[in-house]
Formats: sequence, C-alpha cells, structure tokens
Amino acid sequence: MRILVSACLLGMRCRYDGESKACPAVLSLKEQHQLVPVCPEQLGGLPTPRPACERVGDRVMTGQGEDRTAEYARGAEQAARLYTLLDCDCAVLKSRSPMCGAGEIHDGTFSGGMLAGDGCLAALLKQAGVPVFTEEQTDSL
Repeated sequence: MRILVSACLLGMRCRYDGESKACPAVLSLKEQHQLVPVCPEQLGGLPTPRPACERVGDRVMTGQGEDRTAEYARGAEQAARLYTLLDCDCAVLKSRSPMCGAGEIHDGTFSGGMLAGDGCLAALLKQAGVPVFTEEQTDSL
C-alpha cells in the first residue's frame, strides 16, 4: 500500500515546537508499504516552529487568539491533493492534532483537555471516504 503519513511520525522535525514524534510502529510500516510524508501545516504556509494551535469550534486558533484557520484549511487541501495525486490507499496521521487528529482532538482551551472530533486534514480525508488511522491504530491497517 501507499500510505500518506504525518511527517513528524517519521522523525521529521516539523511539529509546532520544532520537534518530531517519531513512532516506531509507523516507521516499521516502511518494511511493507510505501510511505508518503506530509506536514500539512507547512503546506499551509506556517513556519516551524510556530505557536501551538487548537480547534475552537470551526476555527483554528493559537493560545494568543490568532486565527490560523485559513492556513490550516489550505494545508489540509494541499495534503488531500497529494493523497489523490500520489494514489495513496490510506493515511496514518498524528493523533489529537488540530490538523491530523482522528477521532479525538484537543478541546480548544489549551488546558490539555480532549474532545471527540477530527483535525482539519483528517476530517477532509474522511469526508472523501479515505481510511484514516492514527499512530495508535497501525495494527488496524
């Protein structure tokens, strides 16, 4: 399979804090599958590092109240376009992220709380019928 993967899970230092979240379970997928790394926040024009963001209703905001919804929407659209252009079969995305989280995301209070929901890219891919997994669900592939 060809799998679209959050680049931070592959060890790329592209997270908001300039770090990665390399995940051994995701890295091991390269033994049997072709992995396509993507950082949708960067595709949307955001720098690394950047202020942390959370979804607040239908908006994506920084803790300082700056609206980053446009950048997140642009990045999600570009990443979804790559998914299609590169003929991917599914996506493995960073859990709880305002862009990539699937099924659970931060609650928008910047307090560490969670709520049911999807990040911008996960929601867009799911709407298109794409199978979306997090790094915690790689055994379901």
